[in-house]
Amino acid sequence: MAAHSQALAPKKRLDSWKEIAAFFGRDERTVKRWEKERGLPVYRVPGSARGGVFAYAEELAEWLKAPNVVWEATAAAADNPPPDESGFPAIAVISPTSKTAADILPIHPAIADPAFDPRVVPPTAKVAAAKPFLWLVPLALIVGSFLAFSFGHREPRFKNALAAPHVPSVEAQDLYLKGRYYFEKRTPDDLNKAVDFFTQAIVHDPAYPAPYVGLADTYNLLREYSAMLPQEAFPRALAAARKAVELDPNSAEAHNSLAFASFWGSFDAATAEHEFRRAIELDPSLSRAHHWYATFLVQLGRAPEALVEIERARQLNPSSTPILADKGLILIQAGKAEEARALLMQLTASQPDFIPPHRYLAENIYFPEGNYAGYFQEERTVARLRHNATAEKTIDAEEKGYNGGGLHGLLEARLRTAQDQYGHGLGSAFDVASAHAALGENDEALKYLDIAYQRHDLSLVRLGLEVEFRPLHQDPTFRELVSKIGVPLVN
Repeated sequence: MAAHSQALAPKKRLDSWKEIAAFFGRDERTVKRWEKERGLPVYRVPGSARGGVFAYAEELAEWLKAPNVVWEATAAAADNPPPDESGFPAIAVISPTSKTAADILPIHPAIADPAFDPRVVPPTAKVAAAKPFLWLVPLALIVGSFLAFSFGHREPRFKNALAAPHVPSVEAQDLYLKGRYYFEKRTPDDLNKAVDFFTQAIVHDPAYPAPYVGLADTYNLLREYSAMLPQEAFPRALAAARKAVELDPNSAEAHNSLAFASFWGSFDAATAEHEFRRAIELDPSLSRAHHWYATFLVQLGRAPEALVEIERARQLNPSSTPILADKGLILIQAGKAEEARALLMQLTASQPDFIPPHRYLAENIYFPEGNYAGYFQEERTVARLRHNATAEKTIDAEEKGYNGGGLHGLLEARLRTAQDQYGHGLGSAFDVASAHAALGENDEALKYLDIAYQRHDLSLVRLGLEVEFRPLHQDPTFRELVSKIGVPLVN
């Protein structure tokens, strides 16, 4: 490599592999590999028979700032990266030699169809597109630090449960708390900032479990609060949550995050229930555990239990808008629509930029009762808040269809839009099936539900609750599919 044209001060010259390694806090073997594989700016001493080398500290610092370079969490992770216990392939650290996102991102074993490959950033995911490496960095850090703990140390893994709690660095803890601040705001931009802060916390302290929990929680919500697809968000949430549990098996928050991702990301209700109960057992005062357990229970048609859990969450965190919003949804499923309406309308008035109350009013109150003007208004608000231009066009098409042909015209417009988006790789087979079912076209609905199942479409977790599919509840093919997914039918 040619030297920089501007010489650096002699005191900043590092005159051996040992000094270069000390600069990075790594061993000599690692920095030698970086020089060979990643273009680390190291120079040979002319005429040296013993392989003398030197480097300039300022050049090494600049090398770290290169756009495609992420400092490895450990040297061991890149030397021999085996797969982790979750079943995800090992992830190489991003470097100048990495080829594409597909070379370094994990694939969940159940996702085989390229159209739903989580490594592909969808055109609608504006938040992700704004920072193309945003979703890659945390994953590299997760697996790198996981490998360091699992393979860099040879003690039996059960000792983690007996070890003293990890004491994070002051910098890492501060970054984690900043991430939590933005996570609680729950807007696309704020969740984006939360990912940044959690990632920085992991860079400062890869053994600190809390930022991995933060990443898992953020990915769990990004598919709801932004245009990020579930097939892209949940594999990342699972990887981060499993890493957090590995680092601290006694973390209630880690088990709670794993429970959420296991159900909504893998249709695994049994694991989710176990993990939710474990989280509450470890920390009965963790409001987020009671909250998310409640939303899980209502999906299984256990509305009375869900009401108990959401009320417990509210008592533990009475100022939480997300808890109040989800209480509104649970009240609807429990047959208390008017109480839900009052609560949700109060939230839209006091927190107009918070997405869920608008969506719950649109889809679960206004549309079923035939208040289509209210439905269009609230759905348009949801699309705007999620920065989802495609969804805004969908609502425009539905409103135009309604104005020309009433409810049937609305449903036909919804079907056309769903088919068009599916054909261009922007929508899902589940949405097409739902649109066919709403029009009473049951054979076509079953056809696309089968496609959705073959593609592991994560929207299928809603199958038991979706009112459009209720006319199919007695159909043997439909019941077989519901059984495969593992969610009960709710009438």
